[in-house]
Amino acid sequence: MKFDRIMIRYGEMALKGKNKKLFEQKLKYNLTGKLKEFPETTIEKTQGRMYVHLNGEPPRKVMEACQKVFGIHSLSFAVNVDQTEEAMKEAVLLAFRDAEGAQTFKISSKRTDKSFPLPSQEINPMLGGHILRNTDGVTVDVHRPDVEIKVEVRHEGVLVTARDYPGAGGLPAGTTGKSLLMLSGGIDSPVAGYLTMKRGVELEAVHFHSPPYTSERAKQKVIDLAQELAKFGSKVKIHVVPFTAVQQKIHREMPSGYSMTITRRMMMRISEKIAEQQGILSMTTGESLGQVASQTMESMNTINEVTNYPVIRPLAAMDKLEIIDISRKIGTYDISIRPFEDCCTVFVPKAPKTKPTRANANYYESNTDFSEDLEKAVRESYTIEVDAQGSTDQQEDAFDDLL
Repeated sequence: MKFDRIMIRYGEMALKGKNKKLFEQKLKYNLTGKLKEFPETTIEKTQGRMYVHLNGEPPRKVMEACQKVFGIHSLSFAVNVDQTEEAMKEAVLLAFRDAEGAQTFKISSKRTDKSFPLPSQEINPMLGGHILRNTDGVTVDVHRPDVEIKVEVRHEGVLVTARDYPGAGGLPAGTTGKSLLMLSGGIDSPVAGYLTMKRGVELEAVHFHSPPYTSERAKQKVIDLAQELAKFGSKVKIHVVPFTAVQQKIHREMPSGYSMTITRRMMMRISEKIAEQQGILSMTTGESLGQVASQTMESMNTINEVTNYPVIRPLAAMDKLEIIDISRKIGTYDISIRPFEDCCTVFVPKAPKTKPTRANANYYESNTDFSEDLEKAVRESYTIEVDAQGSTDQQEDAFDDLL
């Protein structure tokens, strides 16, 4: 006997009211996309539950794919068997053996088919006794078992559910809108993207590329990071912005101490234009309060002046070790530490201002006209679309109407 399905349980999504159906539909859509590499699987949505029918696909690999889909609180392998004592015993033994290392267990049964001859009080000891007779060193614990095996006697058969596996949690990606992630090649921004996606947000990304100061390998790093993020949602569009000319002009014309602040302000302006063209209502950054000079409270205040778009900063209250832990968990850390630097390391001043003011930034910018440079950077940007399998599709962006 083998498991024939995976049961999916909702978490926060279950608390939604009239919109719950929309969240369920989005979760099913995201699951369908995630399971394309398992073409025999089908998805069934029932009252308050969802099932992935395996239809011969490898259970463990399908489970691993499902665990990366936001909106799922927990999952369990399950099998539907006939209403016979022999089949039920075989199913609960299969379910117990899935919980490797378990020393205690509990059988929890219920009958939705009231015509079944045995009540729950008799089903539980019958099935529990079968496990005890066929395993060594295990006991029943009805209060705090290592694994609880659920048995549901239904008209269409008996559903036996094994132990719980953790899901990704959060809300289905795409249910709370879209944000433009400012994606560098570092550790922080992909983690910020992941946490934003966990709140149901669909991502596009913007990356500032400054050849010859930054290499093609640095850009490839960003593509690889986007691929890892795509594993938790859908395809990720990366808007690659040629930023060399803007950075060179800042280096020539602006005071050294303010060059970093003004560089970030120019990035915000460009990102807002791209977000507006794409119908995106917010931007996401990997800023962590106090981590570097451009991420002090004063710097954030001065940089944020140039946009009225909401800026999501999911890492603002995290320390570096917390961020690294998440980056390891989601598979981006080893990519982020590749020794190919992004444009944020170009022309770094020796003594950047840690407490820049809006008044000074506006004064320095007023002496130099950046409007044509920004328009050209947006106009010459291009899009790379990345999916979870690493396939890429490059196309030109058309921003003429916006500019």
